[in-house]
Formats: sequence, C-alpha cells, structure tokens
Amino acid sequence: MDFLQLLSWACIVFTVGMFSTGLADLKKMRASKSADNVQFLPFLTTCLNNLGWLYYGCLKRDGTLVLVNTIGAMLQIIYIICYCHYTKDKRRVMSQSLVAGGVLACGWLYFTVLLPRGDSQLAQLGLTCSVFTISMYLSPLTDLAGIVRSGNLECLSFPLTVATFLTSTSWTLYGLQLNDFYIMVPNTPGILTSLIRFYLFWRFASANQSSPSYKLIQI
Repeated sequence: MDFLQLLSWACIVFTVGMFSTGLADLKKMRASKSADNVQFLPFLTTCLNNLGWLYYGCLKRDGTLVLVNTIGAMLQIIYIICYCHYTKDKRRVMSQSLVAGGVLACGWLYFTVLLPRGDSQLAQLGLTCSVFTISMYLSPLTDLAGIVRSGNLECLSFPLTVATFLTSTSWTLYGLQLNDFYIMVPNTPGILTSLIRFYLFWRFASANQSSPSYKLIQI
C-alpha cells in the first residue's frame, strides 16, 4: 500500500467518523422527542458542502472524494429529516431548507449549464467549495473567543475536536500528494482551529476538573 492509498483510507475513515458524530444529536432528539438544544444549520450547510465536493470529485474522477461525500450527504439528509420531524419550529426549518435548495439549484445551473466543461469548470467549482469549507471551519471562532473570556468548555466536544483534527490533517496531506490546492488549502484552517481547541481544553482543564463541562459524545 503506497502513501497516497494510505492517506485515502485515512480520509475515508476519519471523515466518516466526524460525520457520524451527528448521531449523538440524533439519539438526543429521539430520546427527548424534541429538537431543542440541537442546531439545524450545521446539518444543512454540511449537506451543501458535501454535495459540492461530491460534484467536484465526480468531475475530477476522485473515488475518495466521491465515496466520502456520498456517505456524508446521506448522513446529513438523515439528520435533517429527523430534525424536521421533531422540531416545533417547522416553518423556520422549511424556509431555511428552501433557501438552501435554491442555492443548490442555482449552483447546479451555473456549473453544469453556463460554464463550459473542462479546466475552468473544475477550477471555479474547486474554488467555490474551498471558500465554503474555509468559512465553515472559521465560523466557530466567535464561540472560541467567548470560551477564552469565560473559561467554560461546555459548548466544546473533545471527540469532535480530535475527529476534526485528524480529518483536516488527512485531507491536507491528501491534497498535497495530489498537488490539488483546492483540497489542501481549505482544510488547513481545520487544523488551526483544532489546535486552538486543544489549547483551550488544556488551559481550562483544571477549572473544569471537578465537574467537566465539556460534553463527551455518547452513541
């Protein structure tokens, strides 16, 4: 097994593991028969991100990208359906889903109808997916700033931090091996934000030792 194949398997295992952390929210919703205290937008944005990278993988004929993002999109759709079933605010959820569907339809028309097939199509799709992925990795920075001020680790998940670090590192190395900056660059912020989270766990561990406030994932 060469290094690229090893990285491919690492990307598959770690990324599917990271996507599977949503099963904790699924279990919580089924147990409480409610979607309270569960965020909907991460499911929706992750699904859009998966579908974008799935299309990029199909154009690039990269089996690793196709497999990972097919599984990811299917899991997110399951989470979305479950959330829609248990939420009390169905109107808000439906409106956000319709907006996401509109964005997806516009993107599909642009990349499949308006753009000519070839390098330009692949480059623009890769850039779009990269920007979207970077924004997802950087979006929790405001929460991290709040943790620095309060010292409360309640909103952080250590297993998810580990999964994000391993996933981002694997994809960064995979993109580097393929010389594909659209894969490599957007996963670098995931490594950086994970390292910040690790520091916060180390920094505030003593303050939370008597009653750990960060939530371990239970599936």
